[in-house]
Amino acid sequence: MVAALEDPTAGHVTIGDMPPSDLARRHRLGVAFQDHALLPWLTVRKNIELPFRIANRPVDDRYVDHLLDLVGLSDFDRARPKQLSGGMRQRASIARALVLQPDVLLLDEPFGALDQVTRRHLNIELQRIWSESKITTVLITHSVDEALFLSDRVVVLSGRPGRIVKVVPVPFGRPRTPTVMRDAVFHQLSDDLTESLEGYVGTAEA
Repeated sequence: MVAALEDPTAGHVTIGDMPPSDLARRHRLGVAFQDHALLPWLTVRKNIELPFRIANRPVDDRYVDHLLDLVGLSDFDRARPKQLSGGMRQRASIARALVLQPDVLLLDEPFGALDQVTRRHLNIELQRIWSESKITTVLITHSVDEALFLSDRVVVLSGRPGRIVKVVPVPFGRPRTPTVMRDAVFHQLSDDLTESLEGYVGTAEA
């Protein structure tokens, strides 16, 4: 619904004062999925430039250069997706989602298919990228620790029908380092969130 892909059966969704469909038409929503969805025949640079072409706007080469540097892919701008690791593809996907400087960035389990070490590394990278872009971001994840590490607020959803189970403000400042995951408060919040999910194993998301 936030991505303007579904209409609510009741009530309404607004982003600021506008329905998501208005922002989508103006290319003000950025989306990155679990599957990076990069076009295999395009280079990394051309994949990141693609939203400009879809929106019939001139390519801002300087901003593309900035994003390539921001996601650590400046040396791989001419590479094809098959030449990149899974983590690098996801960083390219996030850069593409940011290239039109959207009002809202939607991340649907962007690291769900990655191994744990790569996922932890990209959690740190995503926080760094967000700290520079400061774009309102909605992250879907099944990982409680990932939600706590990255978020300012965690919203726990039940399985079908989807309902809000709990909303938890995250008390940690920024920037965050992995040491926060060893904090007693972090562990208590993780335990509390996990307990709230126990009735929805296999279906609930944070």
